[in-house]
Amino acid sequence: MFFASNKHVIDAKRAEQSRRLAESAVAKGNTDHHAYLWATGAFNSTDDDPSDIVANIKQGKWTSSEVLEAYIQRAIKAHALTNCLTEILFDEARLQAKELDAEFAATNKIRGPLHGIPFSLKVGHRFYDSTAGFSEWANQPAAEHAVMVKQIIAAGGIPFVKTNVPQAMLTFECNNPLWGRSVNPYNPGYTCGGSSGGESALLALRIPPAYCGIYSLKPGFGRLSKEGARGPCPGFEGLRSVTGPMARSVKDLELFCRALFGSRETDTVYDITPLPYRDVSLPEKLKFGYYTSDGFIKASPATKRAVLETVEELRKQGHECIEFTPPSVHEAIAIYVSISSADAYKIMLSHLGPDPMARLRFISSFASWVLSTFFGDTKAAKVVTAAGAKGYGEYANCIQQRNAYETAFYQQVWHKYAFDGIICPVQAMPQLPNGGATDFSPLAAATLLYNVLDSPVGVVPVTWVDPEKDKLTDEWLVKKNSEGSSFMEDQLYRRKKPFYDPVPMKDMPITVQVVGKRWDEEKVIAMMNIVDKALGDRGSGPGAYLAVCWSTLSL
Repeated sequence: MFFASNKHVIDAKRAEQSRRLAESAVAKGNTDHHAYLWATGAFNSTDDDPSDIVANIKQGKWTSSEVLEAYIQRAIKAHALTNCLTEILFDEARLQAKELDAEFAATNKIRGPLHGIPFSLKVGHRFYDSTAGFSEWANQPAAEHAVMVKQIIAAGGIPFVKTNVPQAMLTFECNNPLWGRSVNPYNPGYTCGGSSGGESALLALRIPPAYCGIYSLKPGFGRLSKEGARGPCPGFEGLRSVTGPMARSVKDLELFCRALFGSRETDTVYDITPLPYRDVSLPEKLKFGYYTSDGFIKASPATKRAVLETVEELRKQGHECIEFTPPSVHEAIAIYVSISSADAYKIMLSHLGPDPMARLRFISSFASWVLSTFFGDTKAAKVVTAAGAKGYGEYANCIQQRNAYETAFYQQVWHKYAFDGIICPVQAMPQLPNGGATDFSPLAAATLLYNVLDSPVGVVPVTWVDPEKDKLTDEWLVKKNSEGSSFMEDQLYRRKKPFYDPVPMKDMPITVQVVGKRWDEEKVIAMMNIVDKALGDRGSGPGAYLAVCWSTLSL
């Protein structure tokens, strides 16, 4: 819980949000919204997708305004359950929808491939705040749209809400002093993840979609613009952050990427590679690498089962799947920690003002000595001791280590095995309870690896936690079976009351990462489609859950 001295600012922001939500709580126009929500998989995850919205508008069956009202009502209900929203853009969205309807009525032509599709955002929208969870950044609205927002609008999309993020976007748990905690739509006792936690909660770049059972794509740097997206460390280039889409299906992701990859529809796009979406022709038989332990933290029974079930279904379709161990993952994480902490987080924390900092246990050098000496955990100790302020020479050496690790990974994995893609856990745990990131931030290692490598990565939902299938066995309980951080695995699996417990996670989603080589975003999407079809109709994604809860959430 946060107790900030900017209480008057926080109270005013939340009151304004409540007022805007209340004004729109009563649906306008046609109140039978089911058809519009079905068109995007809100109650199923089979063949429908947002392009059906565009098709129905193009055929004159629907209007952009009708679709938007359905999304507004759904967003209000989702927020009531999860606290996922921050800025409410309904008034502007309604004006834009009316403009699209008038434009279509006059020309009988749609504006672009996203015509009439509502979008939620965490990047900058003109006249609204982008606070990164800092109360000090409240009431500092953006003077203009972020480039990606301009691109979405130019393609006919309608931004209608902004969503919550962790404080400073530092952790994978969505909580901050300004907007509070966003929770998982499947179980309010669990986090929806971060840094795009509010986005995932509303829909239900890897951890948030994994926790909420939806699809996502993390592209490599340069495929989508970040210009205008406010962040706490704008000059940080050592590990470049990226933006990417989250959605209810692979087709949703493809539609978005086709519209925005290489797009220069606005006059301010200069930070993306001029590389439009490329159609990919995959061989009939693909070669996948897979692993269930990265050598740093062993995947839990539930997460391991999701990977193995995916591999089994791919093999049934004739694809080759080879188990391997990625090289020295703890070294990659140490590099990540080294680079990201080079200024001891001074710039990031300078924005806190009176806000208390999110509770994260930054282990001291003494603690790392204890880990290596008394627990024999040299891997965790190496990661811990990597943190701290550095001079330019040390920082440059870290960048050199990053480049060397990338070269080694390509040689020892991509070139050695000639994989088309990699199937692996998003995280050792399928979910984390609220507050779990305080003690278990190293769990992010499974995704940080591919941040260091700047790899394109997709997330695909696979199955659900089953307490009977996913209980701990000797594979996790016997310490001699551990190959990773003994300290972390003791806490997760072997202490008197293990942190991993599948019983309260029953029926919560489990996902996998689908990883490709740099610049292979289109191939990753194509491979995600192969994986998705191989897994078949398993009731994945938020649609299945909302269908079960129809009586609670019906419009």
